Amino acid sequence: MSHVPHELAEEFPDKVELMQKLKVSDQHFARLFDEYHKINRAVHRAETLVEPMEELAEVELRKKRAHLKDEIWRILSEHGQATAS
Repeated sequence: MSHVPHELAEEFPDKVELMQKLKVSDQHFARLFDEYHKINRAVHRAETLVEPMEELAEVELRKKRAHLKDEIWRILSEHGQATAS
């Protein structure tokens, strides 16, 4: 099995426990999390030529992945601040 870069556990290693909790308790976060992984795997398959795609389509997937990652980080940050208070 190949290593898939940009996994959220690697991107936010100090937030793994919080992500696990939010996947169970926050339906919106769980949807974003699942969508991020779906797109991340598609990008990885395109990059490794397992499932090649047009360059523009790959760029659009990367943009969507970045947007999802930003949204996930926003939620993680908000919950991190709430638990620190």
